[in-house]
Amino acid sequence: MNDILLYGADWCPDCVNAKKFLDSKGVAYEYIDITDNEQAIALVEQINNGRRVIPTLLVDGVSHTNPGIAGLMKLIA
Repeated sequence: MNDILLYGADWCPDCVNAKKFLDSKGVAYEYIDITDNEQAIALVEQINNGRRVIPTLLVDGVSHTNPGIAGLMKLIA
């Protein structure tokens, strides 16, 4: 199975939707709330050329920025 890290925030609708989708499919992932996490914020900004775009996922070490439900379906296929 894939190793999935989901960087997001509880106030972010796209993050909430991504978590709900992964949960509904029974996909294991680690959720990292970036709200007060300087290390996670720095990583997200590094991946996204200085922008704080969430959700940002790392799947087996490969980054995916706000893939949406269609993108998530492809990632877990």
